[in-house]
Amino acid sequence: MQPFHTLHDLLATGAATHPAIRAPGRPPLAFADLRALADRTVAALNRIGVGRNDRVAIVLPNGPEMAASFVAIACGATTAPLNPAYRDEEFAFYLDDLKAKALVVLKGAETPARAVAARLGIPVLDLVPGEAAGDFTLEGGTPGAAASPGPAGTDDIALVLHTSGTTARPKIVPLTHGNVCASAGNIRTTLALTPGDACLNIMPLFHIHGLMAATLASLAAGSAVICTPGFDALRIFRWLDEERPTWLTAVPTMHQAILARAERNAEIIARAKLRFLRSSSASLPGPVMLALEKTFNAPLVESYGMTEASHQMASNPLAGPRKPGSVGIAAGPEIAIMDEAGTLLPQGAIGEVVIRGPNVTKGYENNPEANAKAFTNGWFRTGDQGGFDAEGYLTLTGRLKELINRGGEKVSPLEVDGVLSAHPAVAQAVTFAIPHPKLGEEVGAAIVLRDGAELTEHGLRDFAAQHLADFKVPRKVVFLAEIPKGATGKLQRIGLAEKLGLVG
Repeated sequence: MQPFHTLHDLLATGAATHPAIRAPGRPPLAFADLRALADRTVAALNRIGVGRNDRVAIVLPNGPEMAASFVAIACGATTAPLNPAYRDEEFAFYLDDLKAKALVVLKGAETPARAVAARLGIPVLDLVPGEAAGDFTLEGGTPGAAASPGPAGTDDIALVLHTSGTTARPKIVPLTHGNVCASAGNIRTTLALTPGDACLNIMPLFHIHGLMAATLASLAAGSAVICTPGFDALRIFRWLDEERPTWLTAVPTMHQAILARAERNAEIIARAKLRFLRSSSASLPGPVMLALEKTFNAPLVESYGMTEASHQMASNPLAGPRKPGSVGIAAGPEIAIMDEAGTLLPQGAIGEVVIRGPNVTKGYENNPEANAKAFTNGWFRTGDQGGFDAEGYLTLTGRLKELINRGGEKVSPLEVDGVLSAHPAVAQAVTFAIPHPKLGEEVGAAIVLRDGAELTEHGLRDFAAQHLADFKVPRKVVFLAEIPKGATGKLQRIGLAEKLGLVG
């Protein structure tokens, strides 16, 4: 049974004097102080007419104030974290779409969100940091009465995020306190988190991964989250040495960048003694997983998550067998495999991954058409294709919309990524579709080589041909210094051919 059903309850799990939020070079914020901060913040919002289920957009740099404001505001209103790198027109879309009741920004910080909020008539609240990591006060707003004051309930919306919108207008995903608390509890259990743990967060806190796995799961265990300014391959080893976290969670591109610099930081890695590493939000190539485990002498837990599930759905077990290339076993919600007609398929069959459980959103906001497509007989369709093996481990074969259709032959880009990543000269590989006049789509690959390594397109294709059927071997290989990524560090397959000028 989940011992907490609201974020207010979740914060009560931590010992009063135990650090809850930490940051390099700052005194920590203890759980008692975080609880007091949440109560003060909810009261301050209520005084300016903001209460339960009212939307508060948050545009802050990554760090302890971003984590603390998300938690504190969500205790009595709905948080809507936005990417601070957005431009004027992007803020205009999101703030209007959210119907934000207020906008929180860092006092003195220049951001186009201020001007956009002024145009839309949205009150701007300036966040003033305190001395301790994450402590803050809010300034601004005009007195008003909140329609629903006080602490939020289980069915109130704690968090709203937009889907990535790579192929369509972004959809709003509302997540209740019940959803996010169930997910935080699932992650805490999967990772066997205790008050003695401390997570080094390098994930952006406008994304479900950092908000749930690093922040809320840590707080649900009564442990600390160490809030950095974001991923920095040059500084991460210093943070490991100075902060001594017990674990970290990241996307595969970050792990690959860490691995690339690991050899020159071997002494720090030995001192750091991480209990485990975690990877999620995109598929981690098997060879990278094995290399990280060997480098850090610690298990790497690959998990499978998405916004609509409040993050975690499946995970490789921390203590049990971890299978490279698999996202593990069900780790919270029920998971099944479904065909297009809505029939659940037997073990071993390949189909669409579907989920149901207390961590899953009840539906997209004001979008009956999307909900009709997304839900079948109470199951949420993830849009991912995969299947279970005999031991209940789930392997994904790709996003349904990312599968490459080469003249009727379906190619899983994840499978090709795994093979290409096994080449000793390859640091990163991403496989994608290139439009083709006769076949419809052709297989392409973007490659980043290891420092000092040399490899030709012909050499890589020969290597791939030893492990893949001919129709899966990339016909076009592009060598890059860096592969284009989205705001959260995830590689983006859709539209990559256009970005690289391969559509003629």
